[in-house]
Amino acid sequence: MPRSSATLPPVSALLRRYPPVGEPLTCEPVTQGLLNHGYCLTTTRGRFFLKHHLDGDPDAITRQHRATRHLQALGVPVAPPVEAGDGDTVAVIDDRCYALHPWIDGRHRHGAQLTTAEARRLGALLGLVHTRLAQVMERDVEQGEHRSADPVDTFALIDRLLALTRGRRHRDAFDELAEHRLVERRALLEEQSHRRPPAAGAPAAGWVHGDFHPLNLLYRDAEPAAIVDWDRLGVQPRAEEAVRAAVIFFVRPAGQLELAKVRAYARAYRRAAGAAAGELAAAVHRVWWERLNDFWILRWRYQLHDRRADPQFPAASALVVWWTREYEAVCQAFAG
Repeated sequence: MPRSSATLPPVSALLRRYPPVGEPLTCEPVTQGLLNHGYCLTTTRGRFFLKHHLDGDPDAITRQHRATRHLQALGVPVAPPVEAGDGDTVAVIDDRCYALHPWIDGRHRHGAQLTTAEARRLGALLGLVHTRLAQVMERDVEQGEHRSADPVDTFALIDRLLALTRGRRHRDAFDELAEHRLVERRALLEEQSHRRPPAAGAPAAGWVHGDFHPLNLLYRDAEPAAIVDWDRLGVQPRAEEAVRAAVIFFVRPAGQLELAKVRAYARAYRRAAGAAAGELAAAVHRVWWERLNDFWILRWRYQLHDRRADPQFPAASALVVWWTREYEAVCQAFAG
């Protein structure tokens, strides 16, 4: 979504903290991305990526920056931040947090653009991220409570979203599809509610990127050039991140997964991360249940009046239906 010039950051004040970066020439918004504001900053010394962290927590951002520096030293393709003149990597101006990164010339690639061999390299890359994070991050960090979605809550949310969808004065094709999917999902959840993952037996957790998907991975030709956007770095079940990433990378527009690529990706991930097949199978079940109960795109549209995620809805909503029907085949692709 384009942003007006009124939202541009205080470039001159920022660059005074980075003497080697040079004088500003242009600052153009980068329109991709949902959670932060990014800018292509051109100076007399080159190009940089300027990031405005909307949920600014300087300590958390500094921890993310420290992690990327360590990961780069261990061979993970990342883009650590530029240090300011005082050695800090976070600049706080008017209570807003900014960070400056080198500009990476590259492009985003979705799963349809990846060959099976490249899907295998993608799985190995995520496995490398998880094993290297285990080396560089503090070890004794407790994970949060891992509870699966309660269908009772989901049914109530479906009713609220249906009321909002049906109550629109000027309905469009998206509203029609949303209503269809909500009714369909309610029936599907009624059939599948007995398969809710148990609360006992929390999955093994570790440090993860937290948001590993095509818009956070830049390629240069066929090789990954940089994993970016570490805002959600945290402790979570590692295998679940592997499954979530695959279903984003390898979903087709009609909502099916490219299972041959998923299989190559998952086998490479398991080898690189040292993850057992059973761990991936359990993660598939938990992520499937999560998707079955999830309506974040509709909540953004109808409750927050934010339509930026609307283009993702057709494939994401169709995927849940297809995944339920092809549940065994999907498990076999990840764990076989």
